Amino acid sequence: VIEFSRNVLGMETANSTEFDKNTEFPVIDILLDQKNIENLGGTMRLGLYPCKLEKDSLAYELYQEELIYERHRHRYEFNNIYKEIIQKNGLKISGTSPDGTLAEIVELPKELHPFFIAGQFHPEFKSRPGKPHPLFLGFVKAIYKRENN
Repeated sequence: VIEFSRNVLGMETANSTEFDKNTEFPVIDILLDQKNIENLGGTMRLGLYPCKLEKDSLAYELYQEELIYERHRHRYEFNNIYKEIIQKNGLKISGTSPDGTLAEIVELPKELHPFFIAGQFHPEFKSRPGKPHPLFLGFVKAIYKRENN
């Protein structure tokens, strides 16, 4: 989201407030319910959360399900103030919290990039040698396909 905002939208100083509290374009910002907490001890978004996928998306193609569950460990989220402009310019929010308020997965259409997808969660937490996470497996398949065409 930061890279897209900087290089496609021209917001050269776009950043996360985790890295630059005074960024002009806080495209990633601290969770709203975390803003007034001073002792950050165990206050992050932690654990398994549901994510609703758009059927017309790479995410759905990879998971083959409309509702998935992924593990999180963070305090910062996609800033919905930028949702309209980011989507209008081509970065698709293909996975959200069931109520649609939190962006969980963003992606570019295959016409723009062969495999560009990012999740707010940690896919490595659910990947195993005999059962790789759908994002990792999809990435390897996309590379294989590109190398063998």
